[in-house]
Amino acid sequence: MQQDSQSLVQSLFDQNPRFRLLYEEHQLLEKDLESLTRKSFLTPEEELEKRKLQKLKLAGKDEMERILNNYR
Repeated sequence: MQQDSQSLVQSLFDQNPRFRLLYEEHQLLEKDLESLTRKSFLTPEEELEKRKLQKLKLAGKDEMERILNNYR
C-alpha cells in the first residue's frame, strides 16, 4: 500500500501543477519550521511566525490529501 501511495504522489507531482506547487510549498514550510524549532528561545514574533507556518503547512497538507483522495 505504501508503494501505491508513493506512486500516486509521484504521478500527481508530475501531472498536476497545483499538487506540485502544494508539495513544494510544504517542503519549504517544513524547512522554515525546522529552523525555528532548533532555536532554544523564540521571541513573541517568532512564536507567531511558527504558528502561522504550522497552519499554512497543515492547510496545504489537507489540500494535497483532498487531491490524493479524488484520484484514488
